[in-house]
This record gives sequence, C-alpha cells and structure tokens, in this order.
Amino acid sequence: MKDETTGQEDAVQDAEACAEALESLDRISLDDVAFDDSSVDVQDEPEIEAQPDDQDTGDVEPAEDEADHEDTESEADDQPGSDTSEETILLDNLPAEDSLTRELPGLGSAPAVDETIAMGDIPLPSVPSAREAEVRHRKMSPKRRNLMVAGVVAVALVAGGAGYAAWNGYRQEQAAVVAANAHTMMSVQIGVHAAGLDCSTGSKIPVQVSGQDSDGSSVSETLYVDEHGRGIKLLPGDYTFSIAASPIAADGTIYTVPTTKAQVTVKNDGQDLRAQATFKLKVPSADTVTDDQIDAAAKYAEEGGASSAAAAKVLQQAATARRDAAVNAVSAQKAQASRDADARHKATDLYQLDIPVEWYGKVATWQNGNTLCIYLDGDTNTPLVTLVAVRDGETFTPDDGDTVLGTVSLGNGYTVYASGPVYPYVIPQTVNGHTQNPVSTYPMDTAIELVELTTGNRYTYSQIKNDLVGKDGKADAATKLETDYLAQILLPSIKAQD
Repeated sequence: MKDETTGQEDAVQDAEACAEALESLDRISLDDVAFDDSSVDVQDEPEIEAQPDDQDTGDVEPAEDEADHEDTESEADDQPGSDTSEETILLDNLPAEDSLTRELPGLGSAPAVDETIAMGDIPLPSVPSAREAEVRHRKMSPKRRNLMVAGVVAVALVAGGAGYAAWNGYRQEQAAVVAANAHTMMSVQIGVHAAGLDCSTGSKIPVQVSGQDSDGSSVSETLYVDEHGRGIKLLPGDYTFSIAASPIAADGTIYTVPTTKAQVTVKNDGQDLRAQATFKLKVPSADTVTDDQIDAAAKYAEEGGASSAAAAKVLQQAATARRDAAVNAVSAQKAQASRDADARHKATDLYQLDIPVEWYGKVATWQNGNTLCIYLDGDTNTPLVTLVAVRDGETFTPDDGDTVLGTVSLGNGYTVYASGPVYPYVIPQTVNGHTQNPVSTYPMDTAIELVELTTGNRYTYSQIKNDLVGKDGKADAATKLETDYLAQILLPSIKAQD
C-alpha cells in the first residue's frame, strides 16, 4: 500500500513539475537551473552502496531527503576551498591592466563602480566522474529531477515545434504561390493568318472562349487578338477557342470565318499556343460578301475590336462600299459579256455559231445566204475561215488556195464545211519566197497575227517556220496544227438553226 501511495505521489509531482516547466518556459533562464556539485557527499557513498538493489527508493521520505540535501549544501558552504586550488589561476596575480572590470550601465553621472572579478575565488568547473554522476542522480530529489526532465522535454518540444513551424510556413508559402498563380491572369498567344489585316488601322479578331478555369468556374466570353494572335488573358484552365466573326481591314475587307475549334490548356504566363490553336481567315470575292457578314463583323468591332464605336462605324461603311463596288463591277462584266456574246453570236437560215472568244475583237464577218466568212478585222481579203452549208450527198470544192479544215453535220440534211488557207504553212512559205503563187504578201506583224489566230498561239512563228513546216515544203504538220485548233474553238459551237 505504501508503494502504491508513493507511486501516486511521484506521478502527481511529475505532472506538477511538467506543468510548472511549461508555464514558466518563457521565464526560465539558464541561471535559474543550477547544479551544485557540492551537494554530493562522498562519505555517503558507502551508505548508498549498502542499500540493497531491490530496495524501493520510494520508501525514503521526501522530507528527509530534502533535509539531508539542505544540510549537505550548508556544509559545502562552510568548507574551505578544494584541494585542486593549486591548479586554479587567480586573476589577482595578473597585472592590473588585465583585471576584468566593467562599468555598470545606466548609472549616468554616478561614480563608476569597479566590479573586478577575482576568478581565483571561483573554482574552475571539473567534469564529474561516472560514479559522481550516479551519486548525483540518486541524491537528487524527485521533484527537482522531474523539473529537469520536464525542462529538457519542453526545450525539445520547442525546438521541434520551431522546425515544424518553419516547414509548415514553407508549405503555406508554396501553397500561397500556387493559389496566387491560380488566380492570376495569364497572357497566351494563338496563331492567326489574315492576309492584309493590320489591326492598328482595322479591327481585331474576335475569339470566342469557353471552358472552365482552375477554380472550377465556367467561362464563356469574347476576347480580341491582333494579327499576331496576341491579346488573350485567362486564368489557368481548359478552354475551347473559335473565331466568332470576321475582322474588318482598313480597306473594308471581310474574311471568311473558319469553322474549326481548338482545345487548349492554359498553364503559365506568356504561353505560346500556336501549335494547338491556329486559324486561317481567307479573303473571299468581295461581291459574295453578305450584309449579315458585314453586320456581324461591325458588331464585334464596336464591342471591343475597334478603338471606338465611331471607328467601328467607319470600318462598316468601308466594308459595305467595297462589297457594293465589287457587285457593280461584276454586274458590269456580266452585261458586257452578254453584249459580247450577242456580238459573237452569228446565224444563217440553216445554222448558228459563236465566234471564238480568242478571236473576238480581232475578226469581222460577212454573210451571204448560208455562207459565212470570218476574216481579219479591217482586211476582207484575208479570210481566216469560210463556212458553207451543203446538202448531204452533194460535193463541196473549196476556193483556190484553201483547204478543208473541218466539217459539222447539222442533222437536218445539211453539213457545214469549214475551209481556208493553212496560214501556219502559207505564211512561212510566202515570207521565204518558196511559194510560186502566194495568196498575197503579208507584212510581218500581220503574218504573226494570222499564225497566232489559227493556232491559238501555242507555237511561236519561228517554231512553225523552222520546225513544223520544214524545208521540204510539205504542209502536213502545219495543216494538222490548224485543223486541230479549229476543231477545239470553232466547230463545236456550230449548231442547226432552231
């Protein structure tokens, strides 16, 4: 029963000591905890050794132990200096200038107090032997021992707490950096190709952005980029980019909006996304641009693509004017083409045809019944081809010097014969003087033009003269060249009259 009571008392003392150490941790200095070597009485060693090993130290009354400890401390105070004083160096043996003196701080004008410390009065500390340390441990009161243990534990806890606090602070700092980046707008660049676009004078390209940022918030907004793809700022996250509408160039150009979309992930500032998101805006024919396209482009220009609403209005007017001018030009071209077609269209009682576009403006025609002659404009004596309708079964003989260049059956009982000079052969022969009875003589410019008209300018005059005709005067190659060309551009247009 006594052992149990003593154990409980020790536990209570341990708890009190820990609490006292923890509460006074900020107030305790090293000077408050002193270890007195003189508290160990060597004469008591036999008595300690004489105690049986199995004796419970709790049987010794704490009061007696403390009293014994106090008597020992009193005796130690009355004892003379240690025998080891021979090894002690007294500072009073040193020269006067080597004495340790200090002036008490804060005395102002008070006389300086010389506090010379005679180190000879204080023995130098010595390292206790293992036996002495064991004796000290056994003679120390439980309360004091527990206080020391609690102090050591408290210091360890403080040191460990400081390390944990530093690590925790670092983690919090890193988390703060990550959190700050997650809430920082990041600039990114995409790829855009729009020929002739200068956003400093025209409007910027509206980019539709949708997705989710790092906070988990949904994003759906329109941002604007210049011709280099710069201008987008977003929080980190996953997004889809697409072109919302056409920009408007300074000259009013409207672009075809691509339908492609790009999936991107924004991670850091200055990120280059051109490899994942590049859009090509093509320039369509201005006459095909619609009012809806112009209105959509103007809307986005006013909302952020242009410097102001007034600037957006000017760009809209430029786009409309450009489109209208193109439409008018196309209309004029169509009207002229219609007039030209009427002018190129020729008809007789039995057949009709269209003068080849390549010949239009360079030739003229005369007509006599079902005979139609196409000749060099301004020279009726220089026919290119003469068309004659002959009843099926009848014989056709071309004029002197002409060759049959092709035939077309009308399907109504008549056949149209196309005949004329083989100019790729006649011209070189005439110029070189090889023809005995030339149709006529031709100036060089006329000769070249005739060759071009009858061959489609597929060969130069020199090639025809030197290669196709040849030096033997045969006209086979030249004739084939002309007949093949007429079969392509003229004969297919010959139809029976309705």
